[in-house]
Amino acid sequence: MEYVHIFVYIALLLLAALLSTRIMKVLKLPNVTGYILTGIIMGPFVFGLLFNNFTYDGIRESVIYGFIDKIKWVSTIALGFIAFSIGTSFKISTIKAVGKKVIIITIFEALFASILVIAALVVAHFIFPTQVTWELVFTLGAIASATAPAATLMIIKQYKARGPMVDTLLPVVALDDAAALILFSILFQVATTLAAGTGTFDIYKMLVKPIIEILISLSIGAALGFLISLMDKWFKSRNNRLIIAIFSIFLACGLYFLFKMPQLGGFELSSLLMCMMIGAVYTNMCKDSGRTLDVMDRFTSPIYLMFFVISGASLDLTIFFNKSGLIVLAIAGIYIVFRVVGKWLGAFTGANIAKCEPKIKKYLGFALIPQAGVAIGLATTASALFGSSEDEVTRLAGSLIIAIILTSTLIYELIGPMVSKFALKKAGEIEEE
Repeated sequence: MEYVHIFVYIALLLLAALLSTRIMKVLKLPNVTGYILTGIIMGPFVFGLLFNNFTYDGIRESVIYGFIDKIKWVSTIALGFIAFSIGTSFKISTIKAVGKKVIIITIFEALFASILVIAALVVAHFIFPTQVTWELVFTLGAIASATAPAATLMIIKQYKARGPMVDTLLPVVALDDAAALILFSILFQVATTLAAGTGTFDIYKMLVKPIIEILISLSIGAALGFLISLMDKWFKSRNNRLIIAIFSIFLACGLYFLFKMPQLGGFELSSLLMCMMIGAVYTNMCKDSGRTLDVMDRFTSPIYLMFFVISGASLDLTIFFNKSGLIVLAIAGIYIVFRVVGKWLGAFTGANIAKCEPKIKKYLGFALIPQAGVAIGLATTASALFGSSEDEVTRLAGSLIIAIILTSTLIYELIGPMVSKFALKKAGEIEEE
């Protein structure tokens, strides 16, 4: 009977999310916003109260919470498809045209976001040293560099945006994940060292291991991309090629979990980088890759929908009802404001140095506001590691980090898509409706 219940619930989620697009159309808002709101309403902390005697007590043992927990794997797969799709934008011809400026913009927008968030939180630390700890400062600073490719990609597809800014935006968002992983690996090591109070840094964990993880991720992705390019010579139909592409994405996600095992070195590989590299190699080796991508676009729509619905449903609303609620909101406010300023200022500076078109300088930073999957993944990692500490202050920092990122993610994903649409429209890359 449990399977009957969970399938009925999934059906209701799909129907509610689909209906939300009609409301969004009337309000002239992106579909992504409707999906996230659907997740919040249909999630365990709103709709789930009907099955928990209208109380939050024991909500994590409720039926709806269990349903959401069991389908969270969809988010991993969805991010894999998103990364693959972004990887296909790395055509050699495109890279030659925008390669240098993309790298410059990515470095500046990622670093500026991290630096401004850290600077603002350092000031907050000296005012509220017990609430805003050093662990919180550096971990949030690292996560600030990440950008959500899903929301940006959905906006571009929904409104069929195209032009120089889109050609620059997609590679920047893709490289942003690599930059975020490197910064997180370094700054999180600084945070854990400060939390331990030893004053010594593990060079292997801080520098060597992150580089090894990125190289392994890219190598596996390149190998899988090469493999499916060869398989495409044997399988000509679009349906068979779609199956091959899905196989590679599922395998990459599986290898991500496999390499986390201690027997294989406990490496924290990036399934995003793997899938992105698969897409990049595939689109450059397979001349008619566009046939496969057309079919995949139709196949992935419900997967993307579920990803955003699950993201909305995962927001724990109970964090606002305890003594940490005001702290979460205050720090989240600082994080949101200074990350947005850092993203825009960094993108503007990078685009200026790279001598990009005026519209890219003015509007690219606004399209980098959304933040979701990668940031939530990094926050969950930090929360789990800090949560296992024997120090109560460090454990609290772990709880606050995930709460702050989920709160800011809600705001970013509600406002971010609208701002991205505005930026693309002002840049003249969305046709008048």
